[in-house]
Amino acid sequence: MVPILFEDDDILAVNKPEGLATIPERRAKGDSVFEALSNERDEKLYVVHRIDKETSGLILFARTAATHRWLCRQFEDRTVSKTYLALCHGAIVGDRGTIEEPLRQFGSGRVAVDPERGKPSVTEYEVRQRCEHFTLVAAYPRTGRRHQIRVHLYHLGHLIVGDPLYGDKVLQQGFDRLMLHAWKLSVRLPSGRTLALEAPLPESFTRVLEAVGMAGRLCGPGEPNTAARRNPS
Repeated sequence: MVPILFEDDDILAVNKPEGLATIPERRAKGDSVFEALSNERDEKLYVVHRIDKETSGLILFARTAATHRWLCRQFEDRTVSKTYLALCHGAIVGDRGTIEEPLRQFGSGRVAVDPERGKPSVTEYEVRQRCEHFTLVAAYPRTGRRHQIRVHLYHLGHLIVGDPLYGDKVLQQGFDRLMLHAWKLSVRLPSGRTLALEAPLPESFTRVLEAVGMAGRLCGPGEPNTAARRNPS
């Protein structure tokens, strides 16, 4: 069962586990969040947005056609506030930054920076914790391209831990999940009020953080990391 974070007459918000697709995949058979929720609740749901199969965290579904249009317009207008947590290889210099690199999707499903043919893409980030070999960042995608955060951080030279598509495959095999989590999201409801949601970190995510010495609270930019500093075994 997919954990429910919030629901009312218009919206259903869930905390998707990693390894489960948002919607049915074209080339692969298997469950999806959309199918699981539709079957469990025996109701018609509307897909508003998606996150990668390997990514965990917040997803919204609309429960009416009118709400679907309302929410989709906010995503299209880029007025939805989204925050992801990403654990990266290496020590990122500086407490915050902005990556503005155009992205292009290729037939293989991979995405790459392409200054000539790519679509405008912007990701802001700020450091939450550091240890000797890793950096935990909060990432704020201002555009919504496929694999945007993954490719932007890879381009920065700090690929996300456990990414099966980008970076050194031998290095990534030491981790059992992509360390990217859709953490927070806020939207305006049809009533006019703002709904702010947060998806708790799954155990699979916190386990890796603890292994690299990042147990404890999520520090803000410039704050010291009080977690034990130790390398993963």
